[in-house]
Order: sequence, then structure tokens, then C-alpha cells
Amino acid sequence: MTAHAPRLPRRQWLKQSAWSLAALSLPQAVFAQDAWPAKPIKIVVPYNAGGATDIVARLVAERLSAAVGQPVLVENRGGASGIMGTDAVAKAPPDGYALTVSLSSSLLLNQFLYKSLPYDTGRDLVLISQIAMAPVTLVVHPSVPARNGPELLDYVRRNPGELAYGSWGVGSYAHLGGAYLSETQKGDMTHIAYKGESPMLQDLIGGRIQMAFASALGAKPYVDNGRLALIGVTGEQRMHVLPDSPTLAEQGLTDDAYRVVGWVAMAAPIQTPKPVVARLAGLMQAMTRTPDMQERLTAMGFIALGNTPEAFIANYRGEYAVWQELVRKSGAQLD
Repeated sequence: MTAHAPRLPRRQWLKQSAWSLAALSLPQAVFAQDAWPAKPIKIVVPYNAGGATDIVARLVAERLSAAVGQPVLVENRGGASGIMGTDAVAKAPPDGYALTVSLSSSLLLNQFLYKSLPYDTGRDLVLISQIAMAPVTLVVHPSVPARNGPELLDYVRRNPGELAYGSWGVGSYAHLGGAYLSETQKGDMTHIAYKGESPMLQDLIGGRIQMAFASALGAKPYVDNGRLALIGVTGEQRMHVLPDSPTLAEQGLTDDAYRVVGWVAMAAPIQTPKPVVARLAGLMQAMTRTPDMQERLTAMGFIALGNTPEAFIANYRGEYAVWQELVRKSGAQLD
């Protein structure tokens, strides 16, 4: 006589069957999340090696690896203003093993600059943590008779069509901030776009352009030796590397355009398990509070942050309209 398993009550059978069907439809990452990470993690940097974002990503990778006990590899996928690398992560399996450390330009700004993108940040990516904020300096050639924000605005206003400002590319903050300054002061300044910050600074030092927004890391050596004059810094707080330089807002330039700053942040594919996202966010918060990490970020001109996903989302939403308006005023459009 063949033995049969005991018959389950109908309600219990239906409940168990429904759970089983639902379980079959769930990604395997859900079942593996308690063991995460069980293999190496990859951080995609959507820019070339050697830049500030790449350096931050490698600092994060080193510390993340020590914290989770798995190798954390950094892969550079530069090109197309961060689009290629960001899209690769957006389309990666949402299992916690594909992350990006990227800039606000690829995660927020690109959607206003490009007619179409292969990814949508809100639809395709989960925002984990803003690792650091990236304010910039406003510097001028010493021949410009202005040494603070109000004096520079007045000079631009009194010399329409006679000045030029540089940027490290169309759609960069250096472009958008300069265009905003020119438009609001009716300065009719000429925009000169360079392939990178270094050639822009060389032309500024040489007097071929009169002003530019530039990174603290790039501008500080020339400010220190007197070849450039520092007007102020963007954002809500002074930079640690330039403690005596007031923000533009402190000087009365309180427009959102001068208060908003770029950032370096971590994101992952949208369906990455919540426990994995929470753990990564916690690790970002912890590492950005260590003296060593803060010292490294500060030396690069960044301000360490390491916030929660909720705070990141709130900041993102708050900045959305500001960047959208800056792009609109600049007229910047990329294919």
C-alpha cells in the first residue's frame, strides 16, 4: 500500500500555494540578501580614470571592501558625459553587486541637457547616499577690478559684451553659472567651452578670458600665487581648504544658482533589495564620518556628507527645479 502525505486543509493549501507562486516570481537576490555580499562587488565610475570622481570611488571601494569582507572593484566606463556608465548600472541585475559612484551631472543634470537618455534616474536607479558635496570657486584674472561678488556683478553690468567666461564643457556648472551671471546682469558675456578644466584655467591665467567657476583643487594653487583672484565659493558653507573665502551667498548673492552645488553619490539599479540599500547607506554614513575619509575629501575640495537615501531623495527633489532653470537660461542643449 502506497503511503500518502497528509492532506492539507483547503485554506492552508491555498495560502501555501499562493506563497510558492509569488516566491517563484521574486528575483533570486531577495533570497540572497541576508548573505550579501557573497561575491565581489563592482562600482562603475562613468568617467575616465584619474579624475576626482574616480579617486572618490576608489577611496569608497577600499573602505567598503574592508567593511564587507569582499573585493570591491572599480570599473571606469567614461564617455558621453557619464551616460554610458550610468546606463550600464541602470540595466544591471538588481542584486547589490552593481553600483555606481557618479556625479550630479549624470544622475540629475543630464536629463535637462539631452533630448533623450537611455536611462531615467527616477525610474531606473535607487539613490543610496550623497558621499560628498562639490562646491566650486568663482575666480577672475587679476586685471578684473573686482574682489568680491557685488563688485564683480557691477563690473559685468557696466561692461556689456566685453567679457568672456570659460567652462570645462557645455552644460557644466561653469557654463550654467556663468550664463546665469551674464543673463541676470545683462552682461552679454561670451562663453568659451574647453575640453577640461586645465586648459580653461591656463587661458584664464593668460588673460584670454576674464572669469570662470572652477574647482578648488584646480584654482587654489593659482590663487595662492596671485595669478588668479578669488571672488567667492558656491554653496551654503565655506570650504575647509579655503576657510577665509566667504560664500557668494554670504556676500549677498543669494540666488539659488549660487547656492546649489554638485555632488558625488552612490546609486544602484532600482530593484536592489532594500536591506542591501540600507546597509550600503549605513556604510557610506559611517565611512564619511571617519577623520581619514574627511581629510581626504576635504583636501580635494569636497565637503563630506554621507546621508541617508531619504535625505538624498529630498535634496534631489529640492534641486531639480534649480538645475532645470539653469539649463533653460543657458540655452544649453546636447544630442
